[in-house]
Amino acid sequence: MVKPRPSRLTRDNLGFLLAKAAQRWNELLHLRFAAAGFAHVRPAYGSILIPLFEEDGLQIGELARRAGSSKQTMTTMLRQMAAAGLVERRADSGDGRAARIYLTAEARRFRPVAERVLAELDRMADAVTPLGLGPAVCRWLVAMMQLRR
Repeated sequence: MVKPRPSRLTRDNLGFLLAKAAQRWNELLHLRFAAAGFAHVRPAYGSILIPLFEEDGLQIGELARRAGSSKQTMTTMLRQMAAAGLVERRADSGDGRAARIYLTAEARRFRPVAERVLAELDRMADAVTPLGLGPAVCRWLVAMMQLRR
């Protein structure tokens, strides 16, 4: 008799755990953003805001690359973020076919809140991470984000 393989469809599956950890992280972000008066800033916007906080005025293609998103996803998110008053699209003075994305005053007002909230969540994560493993966990997560077919 062949012994059946254990099912990977369990709550201790790596993918399930990563998804639930990310979900919880985003819930905590949203709660803290809302408490600081920024309920209109969705955690998903972070993949666009962070590259723009690093370098404002990126072309959409470069922003998509840095955010790890498709141009189609980027277009949808940018529309939502513009409606929330966080970004604005301007023509690229050097390339008439391209546009650049800039942070608004509202996004710049949000930046210190994001810095404070992320510092708080980092401290919470450090408290449950075995001593010295934080940098290794971050390197592992980067490698997981870069997995290809």
